[in-house]
Amino acid sequence: MASTAPPRPRARPAHTQGPTRCAYTTDGSRLVTVGSNNTIRLYKTGFDGEPVNIDDCQEQNVCVDASEEFFVVGSEDGTVSLYSIPNAAFDKFLLRCSLPIRDVALSPDSKWCAVASDELTVKLVRTDDNTKIRHLKEHNKPTKHLSFDTKGSIVTLACTDGIVYVYSLTSEEPELIRKVDGVIGALDAESDVSSSIAWHPDGRAFAVPTPTRDIQVVSKNDWENQRAFANGHNGDVTALAWSPNGAILASAGKDKKILLWETKTQSVIARLDFANVMDIAWHPKDNLVSFTNSDGEVYIHPGIVPEQFETLLKLEKQPAPFIHDPLSEDSANVRRPLETRPPPREELARRVRDGSYDSLMDGPLPEDEDFVVDDDGAGYVINGNGKRVHDDYDVFGEPVSKRPHIEPEYHEAFQPGSTPWRGNRKYLCLNLIGFVWTVDQDGHNTVTVEFYDHEFHRDFHFTDTFLYDKACLTENGTLFSCPPKDDTPATIFYRPHETWTNRTDWRTQLPKGEAVLAMSLSESFITVTTTANYVRVYTLFGIPYRVYRPKSTPMVTCASWRDYVMTIGNGPVGADGHTRLLYTIENVKRDEICQNEDTVALPEGATLKSVFFSDNGDPCIYDSTGTLLTLLHWRQPSRASWIPLLDTRLLPRLASGRKTETYFPIAVADNKFHCIILKGGDQYPYFPRPLLSEFDFSIPLTSEPPKPKRANPDAMDEDDAPEDDDESETRKLEQQFLLKGIAAAQLQDLVDSTSGSHSQRSSLARLEIEIDKTLLQFLAVECREGEDRGMRALELVELMRDRTGRMVEAAGKVAERYGRTILGEKIREIGERRVNAMDDDGY
Repeated sequence: MASTAPPRPRARPAHTQGPTRCAYTTDGSRLVTVGSNNTIRLYKTGFDGEPVNIDDCQEQNVCVDASEEFFVVGSEDGTVSLYSIPNAAFDKFLLRCSLPIRDVALSPDSKWCAVASDELTVKLVRTDDNTKIRHLKEHNKPTKHLSFDTKGSIVTLACTDGIVYVYSLTSEEPELIRKVDGVIGALDAESDVSSSIAWHPDGRAFAVPTPTRDIQVVSKNDWENQRAFANGHNGDVTALAWSPNGAILASAGKDKKILLWETKTQSVIARLDFANVMDIAWHPKDNLVSFTNSDGEVYIHPGIVPEQFETLLKLEKQPAPFIHDPLSEDSANVRRPLETRPPPREELARRVRDGSYDSLMDGPLPEDEDFVVDDDGAGYVINGNGKRVHDDYDVFGEPVSKRPHIEPEYHEAFQPGSTPWRGNRKYLCLNLIGFVWTVDQDGHNTVTVEFYDHEFHRDFHFTDTFLYDKACLTENGTLFSCPPKDDTPATIFYRPHETWTNRTDWRTQLPKGEAVLAMSLSESFITVTTTANYVRVYTLFGIPYRVYRPKSTPMVTCASWRDYVMTIGNGPVGADGHTRLLYTIENVKRDEICQNEDTVALPEGATLKSVFFSDNGDPCIYDSTGTLLTLLHWRQPSRASWIPLLDTRLLPRLASGRKTETYFPIAVADNKFHCIILKGGDQYPYFPRPLLSEFDFSIPLTSEPPKPKRANPDAMDEDDAPEDDDESETRKLEQQFLLKGIAAAQLQDLVDSTSGSHSQRSSLARLEIEIDKTLLQFLAVECREGEDRGMRALELVELMRDRTGRMVEAAGKVAERYGRTILGEKIREIGERRVNAMDDDGY
């Protein structure tokens, strides 16, 4: 049955014809209206009589904002005035500008007032001390509208050039952090058409009118377009406002309509006929909206939301309308904490036996209260009935066996090489082969697969009705997976790049309710970790090869290379309440476990960002501190150790401190770290696709940046230059010695575990010779430093790996060249010992 429509409110002639604005106080007790005449009106909520008038004010008041105790008004003469609500009187001038005021906004705590005018600078003035003013200068355009976010840490400006400028107020000096272009239109400051910025009450997005007569939602996290309230108005939008809980959006347009939109569905739930509306204000608690028009009239409309939709206003704070809401995409590895809260003392009191004499007599007799004196503190007299507490409860009446404990913080699952949704796009996979990305088309997605090398593979794209959210890309094929939805189970889809049969792809479904957490694709197997804490291994053409449940759960991620599979899951809880990540590496084909439930080496408070195998097949991880690590001796059980290859915080490009950037890991190949450089505080790459960058490995040995080379050193600098050059060369040789040692250890492990080929053994021999050559160069630097570095130089010779004596002989010649006679004798002794040791071994 249709509900009865609320009666149409009467127009209240509050001001003379012209722009009229309104605002509710934060407690909802008053409605303030301003207009073209020199009168300000205060309407008491729920009272239908005449309003309170304030005649001591400026003329041509064009904007207003209110708090609980005061309100501020801007006028065309360039003044911003503050009025007291309890006294209903003018209090003081906050600010004077040389040009007309266009908008004012109070911060959520009402301590600051932002003022927009036809000047090129926006001013933030302290409401309790107007001598404190902050300036927003970088936009350099007149501002038509402005607003604070719900926390007061950001102020957004809608300028006449059609750009939304976003300023951060977290530092002493306001900083322009973003320009949002292509959403609002370029408007004249005096235009009736609105470009006002309405922040959603949850603080994660704002809504703005667009030139196409729609209302676009823009997210705060990435400043990308989200859902839009479209196809509602037939004229330009002139006003908009969210309901207090964000469940409804009210908008007015030049089509003489006020529309009420449901936020969740972006559908119109009510249409009201009101012309020339310029401003809309929701009551903070009731089903009540007030609005003003350009005729100087005020409408107070109780019950504006129809009865069948009135329950929307009674809901808790609703989320902003995202295309892919991060809040709704709950992580599947979140566990519910066990209820261990002790029962209240009142409940413990009720647990005393109701049938006891004392309980029937309302406690012990007064003369018996001190019958037993607890003089040794043993807790004889505790409860209200003078009885000793049960042994299972402590002296505070709380169960001993049910103490509160820390709720464990689990590491969230992630897919390596992918990004979250940003607007309607996301990368499903980024690696050195190519990249896979998808676009949400409202009902279906379009997936594009592009390759870097077009000589071997052709790009392709397809319409995706399964809504794939994860992908892996190799030279052999592309792997996709989609989450379960309603009665449709999760699906895994593999598409090979080339086959010699007609069937080119295959698809398989997981059991109902089971979703994919992460997956990996190698030359031999497909590995899938799921929310049911299973690891499922398939062959490349869909034959189930193995299903098992790992010991460390919930699962976090996985990676694979050839026959090796590495899985990572949450392990025991540490002292800080966070779980320790544990990894397992096994050879699936040979059914051999290389490392079983070993710890992922992360510093305290750090999280895992990516995991992958290098081009040589060694496991690597990248953490939130910006450190790249590789796993050494991982083929030998219980011998693996994590070795840092690069700390991106110590890169020379960041040494000046003026540049702030982070890095999105892609791969380790050719002894380099391949990544995407992220600037502007971004955590993930976005479109258009950024270029890949590569950095040489540099083991973190010192935080001191390398000294720049002198272009034209003067006479004094020339004396210091050799010392600086030696120090720089020493650091370079230290890096080479460590890095080549790591490479040799990894290659030695490979040779030992696989009975390495001739080429692998030859590569290992060449690598060991290069290590000795590095030590020879290092020795030359030490010899140049003087005789007092002889012990260090001799130690370098002892580190040489050559057992034939040729490298030691070369080291002796280096010492003789620099006149280090004693050092040369010591080196010859080492050479003789090594030759004798070889003779003893039967060489």
